[in-house]
Amino acid sequence: MSNPSLLILAGDGIGPEVMAEVRKIIDWFSKNRGLAFDVSEDLVGGAAYDAHGTPLTDETMQRAQESDAILLGAVGGPKYDVLDFNLKPERGLLRLRKEMDLYANLRPAQCFDALAEFSSLKTEVVGGLDIMIVRELTSGVYFGEPRGIHKEGNERVGINTQRYTESEIARVARSAFELARKRDNRVCSMEKANVMESGVLWRDVVTEVHAAEYSDVELSHMYADAGAMQLTRWPKQFDVIVTDNLFGDLLSDLAAMLTGSLGMLPSASLGAPMANGRPKALYEPVHGSAPDIAGQGKANPIACILSFAMALRYSFDQGAEADRLETAVNAVLADGLRTADLMGPNDGTPVATAAMGDAIAAKLDASL
Repeated sequence: MSNPSLLILAGDGIGPEVMAEVRKIIDWFSKNRGLAFDVSEDLVGGAAYDAHGTPLTDETMQRAQESDAILLGAVGGPKYDVLDFNLKPERGLLRLRKEMDLYANLRPAQCFDALAEFSSLKTEVVGGLDIMIVRELTSGVYFGEPRGIHKEGNERVGINTQRYTESEIARVARSAFELARKRDNRVCSMEKANVMESGVLWRDVVTEVHAAEYSDVELSHMYADAGAMQLTRWPKQFDVIVTDNLFGDLLSDLAAMLTGSLGMLPSASLGAPMANGRPKALYEPVHGSAPDIAGQGKANPIACILSFAMALRYSFDQGAEADRLETAVNAVLADGLRTADLMGPNDGTPVATAAMGDAIAAKLDASL
């Protein structure tokens, strides 16, 4: 039986640096836990444009479709700002999401105890925070038609269309309910049904799916703007939040900063099951390519490492090993080791990117 396949797309900026630390962790699990993967690498984003004149080649797209899981670093950088819209690095990532139909974006917001003081909110508000935002990823205003910029009379008009079908809403709702069953069994659905017809449909369909299939899960509804307020007022009132593409983008970034640093947050983008039963899946840190610190050893690799932990849990049914890795990360933070983004009022022991990866591997050694 062949090993599961893992395609690494390190991307741009700090992507290759943080991915190098993930490779250490992958190698550790292969050597010490018998979890071997067939790992291959390819280009995406600006790196792909530099090499091939496109942010994602058809060949790489095909490799992605055939892989059991994809680990992506980050894409983009100011050198690519002058490119035509369709050639920008981000289009490579959007193509992966769209053509693989990765409709459920899972963004956990977990506040490690050692980092509670790094949040802009009071420690008692964020301490122990553990919520999951499920963002619909392949439809909505980012993909709806018509779209574009055109002239009306003497001025330009920009148009984007918010569009959802019942089936698109229903499948991401099911993802949220299934996750809730493995957590605290609560889902809050967020939209703008008070002013948007797509929000009315969203609320109706989520309610219907709940009544028909998930009545054991507690369901509540909230307008997305009120949800943003409540996330900053008392975020621990939530367990799983399910919302559309645009609101999910905004709310998940807001939730990210509750934890103190974008450098800490992983994500998973999941689609329908493949023939082997595994969901199509792409895992990536929430943070960007941070070109201002690329190559300086300042990047925090934890979000990318935790993205691999999500891959262990959701693609490879290795929940216990994912727990092992997350515990190792928590232990390193509890020891006071800090990359540049985590140096706060009480400071800690500053470490470079590679040293953080080494420290996590050492904690994994200690777990045996």
